Amino acid sequence: MSTTEGNGANGRLDGAVVAVAGAAGPAGQAALLRLAEAGATVVAADADAQRLAEAVDAARFAHGGATVTGDTVDLLDLDASRAWADRTEKEFGRVDGLVHLVGGWRGSATFAETDLADWDVLHDLLVRTVQHTSLAFEGALRRSGNGRYLLISAAGAGKPTAGNAAYAAAKSAAEAWTLALGDSFRKAGGESGPPAAAAVLIVKALVNDQMRAERPQAKFTGFTDVKDLAEAVIGTWVTPAEEVNGTRLWLTPQP
Repeated sequence: MSTTEGNGANGRLDGAVVAVAGAAGPAGQAALLRLAEAGATVVAADADAQRLAEAVDAARFAHGGATVTGDTVDLLDLDASRAWADRTEKEFGRVDGLVHLVGGWRGSATFAETDLADWDVLHDLLVRTVQHTSLAFEGALRRSGNGRYLLISAAGAGKPTAGNAAYAAAKSAAEAWTLALGDSFRKAGGESGPPAAAAVLIVKALVNDQMRAERPQAKFTGFTDVKDLAEAVIGTWVTPAEEVNGTRLWLTPQP
């Protein structure tokens, strides 16, 4: 970023403006809380207006004085996505991060039973939204001087199972798209290093307190707690952009 504030030192993001796509789910809620705690201005978006409002209110309440806003955005609409990015940069003067948490899962018992309708759904949720947010925010993140585009992906993308063909293929495509954005940042920076970083944070699966309460006997082996994911998101600003850009950051043992 162009100021000494908000550079991620000591886990602080004072002065930074971070957008969160898919902010109403458990991972999104944890991200909003941690980003607000770190001092960032947080701009949240989700398709579910009620859940988004609840998540935004919770983050504001937990960290009095934090600027946390919510906007219902159709991320399947490129123009709407670009309007969200433009609006955010115009209102706050900068955008220093986009955390992409739009998720979804569909699968089958066997490969032969794969329903291609599942692919259509997952392509929209897991690929198209990544395409739209990356294209919408690329310029603002590059202008930030220390921007981050962070995709949350799954270990299964690199080791697909028979019943997860559509899910793994969509996740793999989203990863490739994100890493291409990283190459764009690399080329934009030249010898001085990338002005922003695009990276993939990889988990086996996510777990939260509600899941543990509902299944007290479950061990959730290898799962990443949503709070730990949020901490890892903050950590990408602590590490220099050139070390983050174009990487896969494993939050679960690499297969």
